[in-house]
Amino acid sequence: MDQTAFETWLGEIVVLTEPQRRRAWQALALSETADRRPIEAGSSDSVSEPGEPLAARRPLLAPPADRFGAAGVAALGQRRVTNVGCPHCDNRDVVGWGQASDLPRYRCKACLRTFNALTKTPLANLRMKDKWSTQTEAMIDGVSTLKAAQRCGVHYTTAFRWRHRFLASLAGDKPKALTGIVEGDETFILESFKGKRSGMPRKSRKRGGKSAKRGLSAEQIPVIVARDRQGATTDAVLAKLNRASIAAALNGVVTPANEFCCDSGTAIVAFARRAGIAAHVLPMPGKPNPRAPDFHLNNVNAYHGRLKEWLRRFHGVATKNLPNYLGWRRTLEALGQTITSSAMLLGAIGLGPYQQTTL
Repeated sequence: MDQTAFETWLGEIVVLTEPQRRRAWQALALSETADRRPIEAGSSDSVSEPGEPLAARRPLLAPPADRFGAAGVAALGQRRVTNVGCPHCDNRDVVGWGQASDLPRYRCKACLRTFNALTKTPLANLRMKDKWSTQTEAMIDGVSTLKAAQRCGVHYTTAFRWRHRFLASLAGDKPKALTGIVEGDETFILESFKGKRSGMPRKSRKRGGKSAKRGLSAEQIPVIVARDRQGATTDAVLAKLNRASIAAALNGVVTPANEFCCDSGTAIVAFARRAGIAAHVLPMPGKPNPRAPDFHLNNVNAYHGRLKEWLRRFHGVATKNLPNYLGWRRTLEALGQTITSSAMLLGAIGLGPYQQTTL
C-alpha cells in the first residue's frame, strides 16, 4: 500500500462500527507475525459478530505458522467450534455472542447455553494466552519443565500444570483403526513414583535410576504399541500383560481386515486368536521370513527405540503420567517435519492429528 492509500485508510477508521473495529484489531494482531495471506472465504479461521451465524462469519488472516497471541488462540479455537459445535449438546447451529477474556463467546440455538472455544477442554480457564505459543514450542522441542518455565517466564509449578493440561487431549488422540499391514509389540518402561512425597512402596531412586532386578519384573510397566506402514500409531499402558488388557487397547483398532505381525508372546497371540485376526507370528524380531519379507516388526521396534530415547531426557516419567507422554510422542511422530505451534495448540483443544481425520 502506498502512502496516499495508507493515509486514506487511516482516515476511514473513525467511521468504523464497534464490531468492525474489533475485527480490524484482531486482523492487525495476527498480521504482526503472519505472512499476510488471506484465508479463502468459507474457511474456519474467521470471526462472527454477536448474533451472527457462523456460516456467515467474516474471514480473518490465517494464524501465524509458529507464533500466535490471544487473537491467534481465538482464531484457532474458532476452528474447533466450527468442527465440533456446542460443547454442551454437540449442536452445530451456534451464533456469536460477544467476547470475554480475549475469546469470542458463542450461543447454541438448541440448548441456549453460551460458551467459548475452550469450554470443556483441558485449557479452559488457563490464563496468559500470549505465552501459549512459547509453551507449544517448548513441547515441540521436548525440553524439561524447568527450561519450559524459563522460556515462558512462569513459575515451575505453572509450567508443570500447563504441560499436563496441554497433553490431556493428546493422550486420547489415537487412530480409530489401522490399515494394511500392522505391527504390534510390547515394550517395558521402568515404574516410577516421580513427584510422590510419601507412601512410597520402596526407596526412591535418583534421576530415573535402574531396576532392582534384571530382565522383566513387577517394576517394568508394559506398554503395547501397534503401528501400520503408513505411520499411524496407537499405544496404551497395560494394567497387566495379558490378553484382556491388550484387547481393551486394540479391539476395533486392529481388525481381521489387517495383516497383523506380532512376536510369539502368549498374550498378544491370544488376543489375535480370540479376535479372529490372522497373525503372522515372528519368532525372531528384525528377521522376516525370506519367503514373506513384508512381514516383520522393524517398524514398531524402531518406534520403541525412538520413544525410549526421547523419554531419557526426562530422567524418569511418573507412571501415572505415562499416557500423557505417550500421547506427546505420538503427536510429534504424526505431525513430523510439518509440526507447528498452531498444530500443537489445536491438539491441546481437541483437534489432534488423528481427531481431525475423523471429523
